[in-house]
Amino acid sequence: MSDVVRIAVLASGGGSNFQALVDRFQRADVPDREVVGVIASREGAGVLERARRAGVASAVPPAAAAGEEMAMLLRRTLDGWRSDIVVLAGYMKLVPETLVRAYWGRILNIHPALLPSFGGRGMYGSRVHGAVIEAGARVTGVTVHFVDEAYDRGPILCQWPVPVLAGDTPESVAARVLKVEHRILPAAVEALASGAVRLEAGRRVHWVREWFETETFTNREG
Repeated sequence: MSDVVRIAVLASGGGSNFQALVDRFQRADVPDREVVGVIASREGAGVLERARRAGVASAVPPAAAAGEEMAMLLRRTLDGWRSDIVVLAGYMKLVPETLVRAYWGRILNIHPALLPSFGGRGMYGSRVHGAVIEAGARVTGVTVHFVDEAYDRGPILCQWPVPVLAGDTPESVAARVLKVEHRILPAAVEALASGAVRLEAGRRVHWVREWFETETFTNREG
C-alpha cells in the first residue's frame, strides 16, 4: 500500500461506524492514514452529514443504477479517490463482483453477530438481534470479514463476543453490540493497513503479528 493508506467507506445509514473511523484516523498524530471518502447508497443518509462535518468527500450513485452500471460508478469513484482499503459500514447492497475482484483482499465488512450464524441476505440491524434473541443464544458479537461475492460469507478477519442478557430486547442488544463495533472496526482496518494481516491464496487469513493494542479490548462490553 502507499505511504498514506487511503480508506474509503460505503454506508447506507447514520454512519456511526464511519464516524468511528474518522475519529481514529483523521488526526494530526495519525499522518499515514486518511479517510478519503464515503459512498452512500441513498440520498438523505445520515452518513452524508457526518462526512460534510468531517470535511470528507462523499458521493451518491443514482438510485436507478444497478448491475454493471453500478459497478462502474463505484469503481470510478473509489479509483478516483485512490482508495487502498474499502470498508462497508452498514452498507445494505451487495457489492458487484467486478468490484470485489478489483479490490480483493482490501474490502472489509462489519456484521453485528458472530458469523456464520445470523448472517446472509436480509440479515441486518434489528433483524439480526431479534433472531439472536429468538434463537435463545447467550452470546452474540461482532465480526469483521473480507468481502466476497455473497452476503456475509467472506473470510473472517476477527470477531469479538458480546453477552446476551436475560430480558434483553433487540434494541438493548443492538446498543451493546454497537459499542464494540465502534472499537473493533478501526482496529481491524488498522491491522490491514499496517500489514499485520492479509488475505492469502485459498481465502486464508494470515496474521503476521499482533494487531491491536491490548487495552483496546481489555474490558468486554456487558
